[in-house]
Amino acid sequence: MPDNKKQRHSNKVMTFFVCFLAALAGLLFGLDIGVIAGALPFISQEFQITAHQQEWVVSSMMFGAAVGAVGSGWLSFRLGRKYSLMIGAVLFVIGSLASALAPNVEVLTVSRVLLGLAVGVASYTAPLYLSEIAPERIRGSMISMYQLMITIGILGAYLSDTAFSYSGEWRWMLGVITIPAALLLIGVFFLPDSPRWFAAKRRFHDAERVLTRLRDTGEEARRELDEIRESLKVKQSGWALFKENRNFRRAVFLGVLLQVMQQFTGMNVIMYYAPKIFELAGYSNTTEQMWGTVIVGLTNVLATFIAIGLVDRWGRKPTLILGFLVMAIGMGTLGTMMNVGIASPSAQYFAVAMLLMFIVGFAMSAGPLIWVLCSEIQPLKGRDFGITCSTATNWIANMIVGATFLTMLNSLGNANTFWVYAGLNLFFIILTLALVPETKHISLEHIERNLMKGRPLREIGASE
Repeated sequence: MPDNKKQRHSNKVMTFFVCFLAALAGLLFGLDIGVIAGALPFISQEFQITAHQQEWVVSSMMFGAAVGAVGSGWLSFRLGRKYSLMIGAVLFVIGSLASALAPNVEVLTVSRVLLGLAVGVASYTAPLYLSEIAPERIRGSMISMYQLMITIGILGAYLSDTAFSYSGEWRWMLGVITIPAALLLIGVFFLPDSPRWFAAKRRFHDAERVLTRLRDTGEEARRELDEIRESLKVKQSGWALFKENRNFRRAVFLGVLLQVMQQFTGMNVIMYYAPKIFELAGYSNTTEQMWGTVIVGLTNVLATFIAIGLVDRWGRKPTLILGFLVMAIGMGTLGTMMNVGIASPSAQYFAVAMLLMFIVGFAMSAGPLIWVLCSEIQPLKGRDFGITCSTATNWIANMIVGATFLTMLNSLGNANTFWVYAGLNLFFIILTLALVPETKHISLEHIERNLMKGRPLREIGASE
């Protein structure tokens, strides 16, 4: 009996180690998202670039990420989740160095596209890998840990930007990301590949070996492998399954919709243009803007712990609804304040409080939970294709948001721009109620069976 307990403890430690290491890809994702906010004012000053060119420096990474996400489906299917993460780490190293050494804005933009490829690979592969390797009882928490690492990366980038802002060394802001990228590259060598990928390749012995190392008992590992074998009986896969099977098309549609919802909350507007937003809120001093950005990053990190605590207890759906409501109130109030004017110190503090309230709403809900749901709702034979579609959509929507925000401010005005995002968050509550399933404590294979039986999308996580 003591040996069994020791083995179970060893397997739990191994599971946590594997999930944590995979989630490190999220750290680099966050670093590359966050770093540009602080570097952009210094880049625009050195290269004398227009607002439109600034938008392209920001959004070029999203373009690369969309391309990387599309390519990741093929990479992940052919080479496996582990080697896809390894390729992503190599791209992170090369892209970070090239960005730091860029002699002009054209080279910087191309380097950001390269970094985007790395982010696309990471944003596709890491949540997929975590969903396939984590036990169902903690699957939501483990995928949320990936989002936590993204927020820690964003905070780390903001702190680094603030430290280097005193000297204006934007090249160091971009270059230091090479260090964690190299650490991820080393760490990925120690990861096992996904048992579901092994099974899809008919390598059942390897699948059982990995599951035995990661589950409490051999019986639990064999039962999970039997469920995986059952799901592999679907004859078509990928594009063929999408063409032939209406139920799979519904899952792909929901994954795409979820990612559009996440991006159009307006969160990445704040991530990319945080100093600009603090300027609109009445903070004209660059140092105040930079430290305000750090507070944004810290709030994002701390609020993500709410999601980790709730996702496998309270559930995905109620947490999402609450998050969208909080975001709508935060954005709507901020827009109203910009409409009436932010003149006094108390009004400035209240505007910042509303901004932070919005961030809490996102970090506890749509930030992590959209990735959780997108990795859960796709059937095994169509998982690579389905997640390719949803992740590519994430980055296309992200690129649209990043490339239009300054234009929206100039054409619609500050208040109307924030009101648009507030209205969208209210609309997303309706979509969540109508379409989003509750999937806590339900195996991936059970969700797949409900989907393929034709049950309504909001019911595919039902236990009966």
